[in-house]
Amino acid sequence: MSLNKIKLIDLTHTLSNEIPHWSGQCGFQHQLHHDYEACTSDTKFRVNELQMFSGIGTHIDAPLHCFSTGKSISDLSLEQLFVPCVVIDIPANSPEDYTLLPEDIIYSEKSISKIEKGCFAIIRTGWGKYWNNPNKYRNGLVFPTISSNAAEMLLEREIVGLGIDTLSPDNPKNDFPVHKIILSNGKYIIENLANTELLPSIGSIICAMPIKIKEGTEAPSRVIGIILK
Repeated sequence: MSLNKIKLIDLTHTLSNEIPHWSGQCGFQHQLHHDYEACTSDTKFRVNELQMFSGIGTHIDAPLHCFSTGKSISDLSLEQLFVPCVVIDIPANSPEDYTLLPEDIIYSEKSISKIEKGCFAIIRTGWGKYWNNPNKYRNGLVFPTISSNAAEMLLEREIVGLGIDTLSPDNPKNDFPVHKIILSNGKYIIENLANTELLPSIGSIICAMPIKIKEGTEAPSRVIGIILK
């Protein structure tokens, strides 16, 4: 396959210690362990050390995140992580605390046709434009989310996973129903997606590559959108 026939979209935010985080404290540290000058051989190396929470930046929540018998990050198959993608927009000019409803999905399906079985569904809110302003992105945990009824409808469409360009598909005040619905059914969630505005509503493929952690509940991920030209 010629790479000239595809377009790649990086759906991943760059990790740094300034990025937004659920708790308000990023917790990401990328530190110098030793520098070139510390090497005694002719071949010089710079070595870094990472410290971070597993659910940071653009990352995947595995079912094990909420359910002790659920799949872990390392249990997710390539067939689940490399799949067709459908993008659903929240209505234009929605308030910042808007909750996606089933009728929004039905409205989107009028133009894209019914969501096919085996798709990864991205809810595009436009919130990613605030990523470089961590206080606004976090916003006291007020941002567009997804209703439990909408999550149930997406399950009826037999999606493999759900993504969003905010910190979470849930409002923390409502006891995380979307996490419970999606993860309890063996699906996964990707949070903090980047550049979703570059994806078409249909016709793309998503490739999500989390760090493969044994018994991992969450993992930072490099997520790529693939568009056939």
